[in-house]
Amino acid sequence: MMSNNNHAVIHVSEVTKVLPMGKVKVHALRGVDMNIYAGEMVSVIGPSGSGKSTLLGLIGGLDTPTSGVIEIDGIDITRMNEDQLTEIRNEKIGFIFQFFNLIPTLTALENVALPIQFARKPKFNPEKRARELLELLGLGDRVRHRPSELSGGQQQRVAIARALANNPPILLADEPTGNLDTESGKVVLEALKQIQQESDTTVVIVTHDTHLASFSDRTITLVDGEIISTPIQTSA
Repeated sequence: MMSNNNHAVIHVSEVTKVLPMGKVKVHALRGVDMNIYAGEMVSVIGPSGSGKSTLLGLIGGLDTPTSGVIEIDGIDITRMNEDQLTEIRNEKIGFIFQFFNLIPTLTALENVALPIQFARKPKFNPEKRARELLELLGLGDRVRHRPSELSGGQQQRVAIARALANNPPILLADEPTGNLDTESGKVVLEALKQIQQESDTTVVIVTHDTHLASFSDRTITLVDGEIISTPIQTSA
């Protein structure tokens, strides 16, 4: 479901990223411009080394661009210090990674509750919120299981629940099905689509999988650090 308005929750303007590799400078991004609108699910696709993950990291405030502007909900994050970026990430962005990044000694419930416990101004009761999210994602009977006791698809759904813990308006997913079999990947994608449609969450997925991209409202193609196609968003 795409949004009915033209509010760009993510605005990227003339963004470049140059990475030093010994004596060589690698231009990971070359003047990227794009808008992503409230409630969209957008896939950024391209071959390995095209700059997809670099772009996602910049949008999420995990790194800073060499030049250009990135705005999250109208706020320019390129001029923020680390404390300010941490606050933006906690309040506005949920991250989903290819390798799950769950804490192995904690249960599914404890993994999901953790971001709430670390929030400066918690919005929810950690255990109650974690349980509700795990039930939403079909894991109500796995709340006491540790990651080693869960399948790959179940672990990724725990990671999605954790990303949603503080109710961020934006979800950023880096190859979220990259380590999953086809059936598990389908379950995870359907879960992301359900979340987007039911809560109007903006979802950005970085992937090289064109099948995954077919679940999205639109696709942005990145090659050699440049956008080569980006269909214009239309109102639903």
